Amino acid sequence: MKKYNLLIATLLGITLIGCGDTKKGENSLFTIDDSAFPAHFTSTESVSIGISNPKEKQVDSIAYFVNDKKVGTTKGSEKFKFDLKDQKLGYQYLKATVYFGGDSSDATKRIELVSNVEPKLLSYKIINTYPHDTASFTEGFEFHNDTLCESTGQKGTSYFRKYDYKTGKVYKQIDLDSKYFGEGITFINDKLYQLTWQEKTGFIYNAKTFKLEKTFKFTKDIEGWGMTNDGKYIYQSDGTEKIWKMDPNNQNLIDYINVYSGSSKIKAVNELELINGKFYANVFEKDAIAIINPASGAVEGILNMSGLRKLVKVTSQDVLNGIAYNPKTKTIFVTGKNWDKMFEITVSE
Repeated sequence: MKKYNLLIATLLGITLIGCGDTKKGENSLFTIDDSAFPAHFTSTESVSIGISNPKEKQVDSIAYFVNDKKVGTTKGSEKFKFDLKDQKLGYQYLKATVYFGGDSSDATKRIELVSNVEPKLLSYKIINTYPHDTASFTEGFEFHNDTLCESTGQKGTSYFRKYDYKTGKVYKQIDLDSKYFGEGITFINDKLYQLTWQEKTGFIYNAKTFKLEKTFKFTKDIEGWGMTNDGKYIYQSDGTEKIWKMDPNNQNLIDYINVYSGSSKIKAVNELELINGKFYANVFEKDAIAIINPASGAVEGILNMSGLRKLVKVTSQDVLNGIAYNPKTKTIFVTGKNWDKMFEITVSE
């Protein structure tokens, strides 16, 4: 088990240590009693929330909140038990509003909800190898109508194009203004959506003509990284452990999940592809692909792609990035920034 956990840590760049990072109560009258709290919680557990009352105030009642949502009320100083099964992974903010003698006071605490899923180590088989433009600083990678499309980064040289992946022949290319650093792309509702890195700007194009139809601003203060969709919503990464959910109709970011492998966050989630109901995600600067449950954020599988480096002419700066699922062949295409090859693969346990 130790060797297994070490391999997962190496592939994803995580540190397998307990966090135990909680916030102390914000007042001197009451605090949330964390004496029985573990370092982390999982979704199979419940948390029993109670207060410490060092000044022995006469408590009338307590209202309990999780992430600012009221979950229950107790009389006197009774504890409240809350089931964690419906909470997203990541930090949960507990609050107890204590009512006493016609007054009230808040006590707060932060706990961390982590994954109880042990990721499976998956393997891949190379079906075909194709050329890849070494000038392409790959950021987005997706098939549309059986044609491979790619978005690239770097200010002054960012573009997206569609091309014949077998020969490299470019059918159409759109260059971005030099002030933009191109990032992820995805096709949905006959539109092509594209992110930029730090400009907090996105673009919407006609999927057939590539004509720009709209420029939009991000509704959260985040960076733009990877992009995919499920036919109804768009999902985008921001370089942290978060994957955001976007409404393509108004471009509002409406929700997010936090990606965890066991008790550790997976930071720097990059290029995304939704394949058979799971997120396949590059992890920046790691030769690995994480397979993520889109509902919980739990990493369920790991693909060790380090063997591909032996087959391409790259430097350590040329990181693995680019995952595209071809629904026609039911195979996955992977490449990297400035790689000279792309690989068509199948995945198995």
